[in-house]
This record gives sequence, structure tokens and C-alpha cells, in this order.
Amino acid sequence: MVAIDPYKAGMFKTDPYVVKRSIKGELVVVLDGYMENRGLKLIAPISRCILKNEIHELLFTDEIDAGPGMSVDKISYLGFFEVEQGSVMVSGDEVFLNNQLIGHIAGFDETHMPNHLNIIMKRQNRLTGVELGCSIGDTITFQKPK
Repeated sequence: MVAIDPYKAGMFKTDPYVVKRSIKGELVVVLDGYMENRGLKLIAPISRCILKNEIHELLFTDEIDAGPGMSVDKISYLGFFEVEQGSVMVSGDEVFLNNQLIGHIAGFDETHMPNHLNIIMKRQNRLTGVELGCSIGDTITFQKPK
């Protein structure tokens, strides 16, 4: 029997992630740059387990329709963060930088795995870590929308 991705197959009629712990971390690298043709391939699964002490990359896109299973070209680079409190990250989660909402999770690209995961966030206007005024040690939090 072939395994079926229940999300891709539309088997869930409601959000199965009823309650989940927030992911917390801090920036360890601030990035500055844009690309118009990055060619990221977001994986079909809507969630990833994000473990304590891992380091992952954060990118923005203004491609508002971006989501699991899609391609993303237009990106800006925010930075890398180290996970201090792990949990499950889900497409649609809110992203806060120093308690300020900066975007929502679009999906995940595994180009650089197993080194790190590219976490793509959606927002209306792409900004870089430098443009956001980011510093090493800034807090980053990912949580289920209320």
C-alpha cells in the first residue's frame, strides 16, 4: 500500500493543530539581500518539527499566494535563528520579531538540508534583516494565530 499525504489529499476538513506550544528563538545572523528568481520549491507537508538548538534560515516573500507545494521566486533575506524552545511549525503560523508581527509562515524549502531548513514567510512588502533593524539576539517567536 502506498502512503498518502493526508494534507495533500484533502483528508483533513478542519485544522488538526488545535493547541500547540509556540516556537521561540533568537537571531544569530542578520542578512541583507533580495532575489527575484530564487526558485524555491516549498514542500507539500504543511508542518515541520523544529527542535531545540537547531539553526534555520528565515526568508520573506511577497508572493501572497505562496504555500505548501508551490514555487517561490521573489524573496528577501531576514537571517538565521537558533531555536530555544521547539515545537511544530505550521503554514499560516504568525511570526513575531521582538513581539512585533512581521509575517506568516508560507512553507518550507529543504534545499540546504540537512544543514538547515529555509523557512519562508509571507508579508506584503519584502524586507531584509538590515531594513527591519535586526540585531543579534533579537527574539523570534512563531505561534498559531488566535
